[in-house]
Amino acid sequence: MAFIKNIEHETVLPLAEQVTVQPGQIVSRTLAQNKAVSVTLFAFDKGEEISTHDSTGDAMVQVLEGKGKFTVGGKEHFCCAGDVLIMPAKVPHAVYAEESFKMLLTVVFPTEQE
Repeated sequence: MAFIKNIEHETVLPLAEQVTVQPGQIVSRTLAQNKAVSVTLFAFDKGEEISTHDSTGDAMVQVLEGKGKFTVGGKEHFCCAGDVLIMPAKVPHAVYAEESFKMLLTVVFPTEQE
């Protein structure tokens, strides 16, 4: 049973090339999803956005290509390729593509013991 899906196993791959920017769209590819964690690749076309929302888990964004604007708790953060940003659980956040960009989003959810 594979826990990570939608990507080749036992193969070295350029992560940013596993998702493609499409005109006027946000493209996503879920790599893992369960009660404890969610791992998703995203490609945003310039001007696309995910409006303000929150999550029950801590979200870590790793920008792979381009530049994105992340608003977390009302504060703007501009992240470029190689940057990482943590968006804490239950803090409202939004994403806006200042230019086309790609990111890997990892969300870690609380377990019953926490």
